[in-house]
Amino acid sequence: MTTTTLTLNDHWFARRNAFDWFFAALVAAGGLFAFARYGDRMDVYEKPILVAALAAMVWLGWFWRPLRVLAIVVAAASLLAIVSYQGDLARAETVFWLKYFLSSQSAILWMSVLFFMSTVFYWLGLFGGRQGDALESIGSRIAWAAVAMALVGTMVRWYESHQLGPDIGHIPVSNLYEVFVLFCWLTTTFYLYFEERYATRSIGAFAMLVVSAAVGFLLWYTLVREAH
Repeated sequence: MTTTTLTLNDHWFARRNAFDWFFAALVAAGGLFAFARYGDRMDVYEKPILVAALAAMVWLGWFWRPLRVLAIVVAAASLLAIVSYQGDLARAETVFWLKYFLSSQSAILWMSVLFFMSTVFYWLGLFGGRQGDALESIGSRIAWAAVAMALVGTMVRWYESHQLGPDIGHIPVSNLYEVFVLFCWLTTTFYLYFEERYATRSIGAFAMLVVSAAVGFLLWYTLVREAH
């Protein structure tokens, strides 16, 4: 006698855990605050764009769960920086964590250092023999930290641009410097996704080498061309 077993997949929402719903609630709370605080300044296009961005953030966090922690860390650090500025950009030179960590230039400098460190650890892991897995794991964690600092720098830079004067504020993908920062963290995030998806770090050294080359150009562009 032949029997057939049917396996029914759980509904997508049924697979959500408590942290998934907590993350969604945080995103919704942030959206409600934005509407309450700035809704009267938004036009007919900006409101649906914000709603779509909130929905996309929740979906991405549910689709790839490490993004939940990344989003919360970046939001918390960015809000700390914004509150610390108190509307005065000069405080970037007097407030410790702004001067050394959370102002846009400091955060992006940390991003650069961490990407270089990550690349070194990935290459050490590639030729590290029995210690290779541990070294590549360290490289992966440092890459996550670099992505976080890049996003903090980007978010804070967005705020800083609005403090320069009326109508000066802009989305931080408006010049070559900002685009290269975007390239660095976005490329690394894609790599980290596939690293986890396929459970291998074998191409990490090569992926991070490309990112480090972009960081090298970014530093040259900042120091030699004095553009930032």
